[in-house]
Amino acid sequence: MRKPFSASIIILLFPFFIYAQSIVGKGKAVDPYHYTIQKDKTFSKGAVACAHPIASKVGAAILKKGGNAIDAAIATQLALAVVYPGAGNIGGGGFMVGRLKDGKTFSLDYRETAPAKASRDMYLDDKGNAQSNLSQYGHLASGVPGTISGLFAGMKYAKLPFKTLIQPAIDLAEKGFTLTKAEAAKFNNAQNDFKKYNTVVPVFIKEGGWKEGDTVVQKDLATTLKRIRDKGAAGFYEGETAKLIAAEMQRGKGLITVDDLKNYQTKERKPIEFDYKGYTIVSMPPPSSGGVLLWQMLKMVEKRPLASYGFETVKSVQLMTEAERRAYADRAEHLGDPDFWKVPLKEITSDTYLTKRMADYDSTKAGNSSGIKAGVVESTETTHISIIDQWGNMASVTTTLNGNFGSKTVVGGAGFFLNNEMDDFSSKPGVPNMYGAVGGEANAIAPGKRMLSSMAPTIVLKNSKPFMVVGTPGGTTIPTSVFQTIVDIIDFKMEPADAVDKPKFHHQWLPDELVVEKGFPENIIDELKKMGYTIKGYNVPGYEVVIGRVELIKVTDGKLEASADIRGDDTVAGF
Repeated sequence: MRKPFSASIIILLFPFFIYAQSIVGKGKAVDPYHYTIQKDKTFSKGAVACAHPIASKVGAAILKKGGNAIDAAIATQLALAVVYPGAGNIGGGGFMVGRLKDGKTFSLDYRETAPAKASRDMYLDDKGNAQSNLSQYGHLASGVPGTISGLFAGMKYAKLPFKTLIQPAIDLAEKGFTLTKAEAAKFNNAQNDFKKYNTVVPVFIKEGGWKEGDTVVQKDLATTLKRIRDKGAAGFYEGETAKLIAAEMQRGKGLITVDDLKNYQTKERKPIEFDYKGYTIVSMPPPSSGGVLLWQMLKMVEKRPLASYGFETVKSVQLMTEAERRAYADRAEHLGDPDFWKVPLKEITSDTYLTKRMADYDSTKAGNSSGIKAGVVESTETTHISIIDQWGNMASVTTTLNGNFGSKTVVGGAGFFLNNEMDDFSSKPGVPNMYGAVGGEANAIAPGKRMLSSMAPTIVLKNSKPFMVVGTPGGTTIPTSVFQTIVDIIDFKMEPADAVDKPKFHHQWLPDELVVEKGFPENIIDELKKMGYTIKGYNVPGYEVVIGRVELIKVTDGKLEASADIRGDDTVAGF
């Protein structure tokens, strides 16, 4: 007769069952073959908004299992690395801004770094001309990935075991998931690049092309994720995965070595925190420019009666545009990795300085970027996750490969795309990167340095309590998208869905043009043209600009109003 399990054996086995019981599969919490896109919904306990419906469901399932916002952020990011490989990643980097239920705020910087063999002029030819193709495509474009390090750094704020958080991603990679129409189109549009920039044929190449409903299975990626599950961060930065990355670099004449990987470290930094009209804004500090630009832009407009101007009127758009112009001029001159460059943060965010920046503002005509320089001080493809849990913990996470599918290079035998973040450095002063951003000495290439980012994962508090989690992808349009969304909610009292979905506008100093989305009011455009603005992106055949893909969760009367952007497959989930 068999003896029953003792209580001690059951206790010992319990953690295994947590990890072994998959939430992914037909009839389970996350069905990767049958799912729908939910744009807006109100939840009572926990909510997730991100770029892909499967990943949103993974995050929500983790919240239901008792995980907190940080747990859900880690699991969602890992799921995005599988189901949204154009931007979700383990071969890139990013930032996390968090606020815990006890009021503690933190930010994690897991931005990519320049390899040890990188040099200031590595993308210049013998005549000193910038070779942008080398910083944007292929092996030489990749910085040392930081995502996995960052996720493990976040574990000290999590509740559940890492093995529980990574298992959904393993299952999705190993068993597959079905493509949305949009994702199939992205794969098809990049087929030639996949063939050109890979030394080993990746699973993303398919003769005859991909179509909606096709199943994508990534066995190599599943194996890589299992190494991380079993060995922790060392399962990526050391051992077999590190060897595969280094071998890929050697085949493609890239720079990343096993030593670069082993030496990578996430940095915990003090978040940007400031007041805007009684609300506390918490965002990412350098090496991201996003939080600083938000601070500058919001403060430049704070003392003006925006609410009376109204949403997308000539007065509000023109004022906000001129604030954007001045902030981006400062970005080009003053912002870079604070470990390599003295960022004059206190000076360029002071009320005195920002008042002076707007002293030459004229509400009747367009400013001129050639005449507006950085203030004098003394001394594409990205993805965002917004989460609030039932205890009031908040996580705002933006990660990136930079361009869509990053460098277009998949690590042979490891199954994931590498970033092309080296393009976010200033390869040469005055030469724009792929997003048109111009930089200088502050953002010059140096070994181990983190390239300047535009990411702006942001948390907003009201009376020291959770009010909003917001963020977006979009390259240099990220800070302006978050800026406008915050103003839409706080000043114009808009509903979350409208704040997320209504047409946006963008100005980044250089090029000196105001970019607007389809659907922007024609009468406003006409008036802005009369004031002297060059307008781009509106009614131009073959050129339809998309500005951001905002993920927003707003707390209203204790309920969580979640809204995912209509510009993609973005989805909310929760309970």
